[in-house]
Amino acid sequence: MIQRMQQGDRAAFATLYGWYGVPIYRQVILPRLPVPELAEDVLRDTFRTALEKMHLFRIENRSIFFWLRRIAVNKAMDVHRRHKRDLNLVDRVKNQPVTGARPPSPDRGLEVADAKRLVDKSLSNLNPRYAQALTLRLIDDRDRDECADIMGVSVGNFDVIHHRATKAFRKVYPP
Repeated sequence: MIQRMQQGDRAAFATLYGWYGVPIYRQVILPRLPVPELAEDVLRDTFRTALEKMHLFRIENRSIFFWLRRIAVNKAMDVHRRHKRDLNLVDRVKNQPVTGARPPSPDRGLEVADAKRLVDKSLSNLNPRYAQALTLRLIDDRDRDECADIMGVSVGNFDVIHHRATKAFRKVYPP
């Protein structure tokens, strides 16, 4: 079945989805991401990534379920973090006191421009590879898989580069 999928047989891939779609959804994604709409999106993205990367899967003495599970866990964690960040932002906006609120300062644009300049200056003081990793992941808000593809490394290697880049950035910010 795996060899058929690696040769581009879409019917074999549909069979794989039939076998593992529900278990991946119920056992892997939903416990980590209890929002059904988001969990369904993660399931779709998991199998899309599996289809795109099927040529990288190596047949070993274990089920393809574990490979699919790892993809689903990573995607669920990414979506959970993004969802949590969005909820925190909404909560902060809702909890801001309305009374006595000042109108936005005309200097707000200057503050943002100054912050951007400081970040750009700090990024220029980093190893170019670290700066690229931070820019792709945090400024461009790309997925880990996409960042790894752009940088020409595996997702695991990208995670290491990103971790080291954030540590290096903390040392040079503010410049």
